[in-house]
Amino acid sequence: MNLPTVCIVGRPNVGKSTLFNKLVGKKISIIEDTPGVTRDRIYGEVTFQGKKFNLIDTGGLDVSKALFNDEIKTQVEIGILEADKLIFVVDAKEGLTANDLEVKELLRKSGKEVIVAINKVDNKEAEKHLYDFYELGFDEFIEISGEHNKGIADLLEKITEDFPEYKKEENEKTKVCIIGRPNVGKSSLVNALLNEERLVVSDVAGTTRDSVDIPFKYDKENYILIDTAGMRKKGRIFEKIEKYSLLRSMRAIDRADICLLVINREEGIIEHDKHIAGYAIEKGKGLIIVVNKWDTVKEKDEDIKEFTKKIREEFKFVSYAPIVFLSALTKKRLHTLMPEVKKVRENITKEIKTSVLNNVIAEAYGLNPAPTYKGKRLKIYYVCQTGTKPPKFTFNVNNKGLVHFSYERYLENKIRENFDFEGTPIEIIFKNKNDLL
Repeated sequence: MNLPTVCIVGRPNVGKSTLFNKLVGKKISIIEDTPGVTRDRIYGEVTFQGKKFNLIDTGGLDVSKALFNDEIKTQVEIGILEADKLIFVVDAKEGLTANDLEVKELLRKSGKEVIVAINKVDNKEAEKHLYDFYELGFDEFIEISGEHNKGIADLLEKITEDFPEYKKEENEKTKVCIIGRPNVGKSSLVNALLNEERLVVSDVAGTTRDSVDIPFKYDKENYILIDTAGMRKKGRIFEKIEKYSLLRSMRAIDRADICLLVINREEGIIEHDKHIAGYAIEKGKGLIIVVNKWDTVKEKDEDIKEFTKKIREEFKFVSYAPIVFLSALTKKRLHTLMPEVKKVRENITKEIKTSVLNNVIAEAYGLNPAPTYKGKRLKIYYVCQTGTKPPKFTFNVNNKGLVHFSYERYLENKIRENFDFEGTPIEIIFKNKNDLL
């Protein structure tokens, strides 16, 4: 089911990111006293009393011509556009400001439901300004303290009062997002897979301005193809509409399960291809590298061997990603793509039995015990899988501070050697024996 979306908006340094982290239950947004720290929109999911919704944190809106302000405003506008409800965070300690009034005007124009969260209500000084905020003219006001957890339950009740109960779809569609630089053949690939001209195809870079969702079936399984606008480097984005396109492409990656990174064989590998792949991996998405326009190469068999070697050298951080060579234009080798998508679909949701997993890790530890540090050695008590999309493994240890990054990589490699996780990142978490989380 499609989740409702709620967007947090406000001027700088009113506690938006603290509130976001409190609602999501994780420290995702960076918290600092410096205004403007949160520049990009940040997404998370919140579950409360059987209801679930997407939550967006946005940068602080400032009427001054401060650095990043134009970009922040663009991102906030998109967040408001995507949202069903808006949380307007204000600071009780400072009272109503000119910036708050500017934000109010932006929210009023949206026509969306607004809940005013009066934050930092944790001392008598703050109480002096409480009634000033009613000048904003909105209907709902809730006093909270994001830092001290005051009023958070009341805020969640107000947010979710008309949201439906969350029900997981039994036949949930796998979302496959096609990503890459402009003019690498993303829309041509979509049309080839669907065998119809669904999207505008042009040699002009930037023809696709928005992400497009297209449901389809393969081997009796449901998928959604998401075509995205080409992702230019941020420094090369001049038009405001292109900023929207980039941000929506990033949002498409956020909600995808698997990403197909399309590379133009004619141009070869460009540094920005690696940046785009890195964003998909950072978000924990399955990844397949698709080399398009392969028909333009003369010695095709030799090229596959040589170019695969080059990809492995350039994309060492995603050595597990399968590589597919094809031509979207002529449809040569197109049949090799969807079997790889199906395999990655299985791998991102794969679950390993705890007993089997512990046998593998015990053997790995026996062959290569963790190195000592200041006379102490890491001990692994047991490990279990605690999530999918991507697969997540939690190691219960004596002291997670003894984990060296090289040993963590060793353990991941051992998991990959024993279980097929081709195409998916793996998340490893170390937890001390007495830790609650």
